[in-house]
Amino acid sequence: MTLLHTTQVRRRRLGVAAAAAGLLATLLTATNAVASPEPGDTTTSAAATVSSDIRAQAQAAIASGDIPGVDEIVHSDNIEHLTNVPKDALLGTNTDLAFQGKYAFAGNYDGFRVFDISNPKKPKTVAQVLCPGSQNDVSVSGNLLFLSTDSSRSDNSCASTTQPATEKSSWEGIKVFDISDKRHPEYVASVETACGSHTHTIVPKRNEVYVYVSSYSPNEAFPDCQPPHDGISVIKVPRKAPEEARIVNFPVLFPDGGNPGSPTNPGVAKTTGCHDITVLPSEDLAAGACMGDGLLFSIKDPANPKIIDRVQDNVNFAFWHSATFNQDADKVVFTDELGGGGAATCNEQIGPNRGADGIYDIVGKGDHRKLVFRSYFKIGRYQADVEVCVAHNGSIIPVKGRDLMVQAWYQGGISVWDFTDSSKPQEIAYFERGPVNLDAVTTAGPWSAYYYNGYIYSNDIAKGLDVLALHDRRTDPAKRVRLDELNVQTQPDYFAR
Repeated sequence: MTLLHTTQVRRRRLGVAAAAAGLLATLLTATNAVASPEPGDTTTSAAATVSSDIRAQAQAAIASGDIPGVDEIVHSDNIEHLTNVPKDALLGTNTDLAFQGKYAFAGNYDGFRVFDISNPKKPKTVAQVLCPGSQNDVSVSGNLLFLSTDSSRSDNSCASTTQPATEKSSWEGIKVFDISDKRHPEYVASVETACGSHTHTIVPKRNEVYVYVSSYSPNEAFPDCQPPHDGISVIKVPRKAPEEARIVNFPVLFPDGGNPGSPTNPGVAKTTGCHDITVLPSEDLAAGACMGDGLLFSIKDPANPKIIDRVQDNVNFAFWHSATFNQDADKVVFTDELGGGGAATCNEQIGPNRGADGIYDIVGKGDHRKLVFRSYFKIGRYQADVEVCVAHNGSIIPVKGRDLMVQAWYQGGISVWDFTDSSKPQEIAYFERGPVNLDAVTTAGPWSAYYYNGYIYSNDIAKGLDVLALHDRRTDPAKRVRLDELNVQTQPDYFAR
């Protein structure tokens, strides 16, 4: 596999063919309100064939050196690619990551995989758990692992099969595993939740764990997912008796119904729930990315979150996807999943502001705090129109006095960027692969890219686990920060130790 070391971020300007524009418009119309690849229970990534013009354009861009070749790796000089661990028994779409001690837990539409990362250059597979049910978003706390199921199943077992959501007996929700033995995770509990669990966020306490379940897109034809669906499910899980886990609240976050979406706000998703929530327990704060709305709320009482502020961007945001606080809790980065993770949106036609991150300052104190927009950030390395590229999951890189983040962009690769000046964000490092193929628009690339104990770990949708090392004076101080556990949507106070 070729490594191309470059010192300059690629700033290519690929031409936009009329055929490409037509395909893109079709994809955005079809997927605008969908928040990640949703193949149900299939194990293959979404793909749409492309015209000969788009294929020829991509071939010309590769020949001229404007983009990497098929599966070719390129990166900035300050990133080192240590290793890649391909998929094994679980062949579905790779999803989110969580960490505990020397272990990494990697979600997959078919279940989850446990890695021993005590040697980051040579991760070893410890366990592979077959338990189908997209997206299989994963979090860990102590001896418990939480797994999200957001596809309609015949029952709550790991042997379940696909079943229509129109059937009352269908099941979706949260599964709980005992991971005291990492080599043999044990399924111990489940809780069914309205509209399933697309993602979830944990709020750990001494004797219990609260789980915020995000889900959306209700339908009158679905007995267990009825409109209106204007809140989140809150689950309480006793650590010593996880089988007693139960829903303790369903707080209404949008008493006015939320963003109405199209046609009132063309191109914007109608808010019918939340896609993802990030909590900052040290500050009793949470940020919600909720389809057409961004939220800031208090979690002083974790069972009863309280809205502090709410914002919309009906000009450039299509789907509020995820959120990240900075260490000082005076900024939030929201991501926009334009195209739903199924379209090529990192190109000249879309431009720098749509499908970007939105950086907001948190201004004021207490319950009077406000989210104030400062700027957008989007990778400037244009991708070919065969490459699905979208702002996706990332984490803080803990350096005192700076706001640094690593982020996944699907086939846009991995970006390391600085938003210390929230009005002037800039990329400082990157890693990416070339197109998966030139014959179809394919969902692939990094789903999550997180910094943990000195390294970047990325769960590539198609390629498996990547481990990267950063060598940069701006990020090197982060290597001294060590965590016992990391769930990125439960942001730690990195320096309170």
